[in-house]
Amino acid sequence: MSLEEIKTILIHKFGEGIIVGEEPEGLQPALLIDPDRIVEVCRELKDNPKAYFDFLSCLSGVDYGTGLNRFGVVYHLASIPYQTRLTLKISRENSRDENDLPSFPSISNVYHAADWHEREAYEMTGIFFEGHPDLRRLLLPDDWEGFPLRKDYTTVDKYYKGIKID
Repeated sequence: MSLEEIKTILIHKFGEGIIVGEEPEGLQPALLIDPDRIVEVCRELKDNPKAYFDFLSCLSGVDYGTGLNRFGVVYHLASIPYQTRLTLKISRENSRDENDLPSFPSISNVYHAADWHEREAYEMTGIFFEGHPDLRRLLLPDDWEGFPLRKDYTTVDKYYKGIKID
């Protein structure tokens, strides 16, 4: 299934505004999706028999840098029966204030694997996933401060509970 065919399915179902841009070049062509409608898009791509993207292989949180104050999520979907891959991206601006985390809808009710991927993205980049059933730290201790994959992250101390941090 080509990127054009996937675009046709989405535009037919949701209208022109669902796709806010595209990155057709490179090894992983991507569709930029309206972030508020990512759940609907994923559900359609999974349930539509013409697409059948039945597998979420990866979900990553992205910090686009302190100059842009923009955060996003990249979804790598695969259709195992059709041997097709698709990359979806969503993003929005955010003030970088740790009391006002960037927020996107959770797709964990569409792809169960998203549960763990979203927890990791939350922990490492500070992206909040609305509707996630158990959004808490996964890799670091519960009392860890900050989000290590943010571009502006700095460790406060050189030691955490007696363990040297490089």
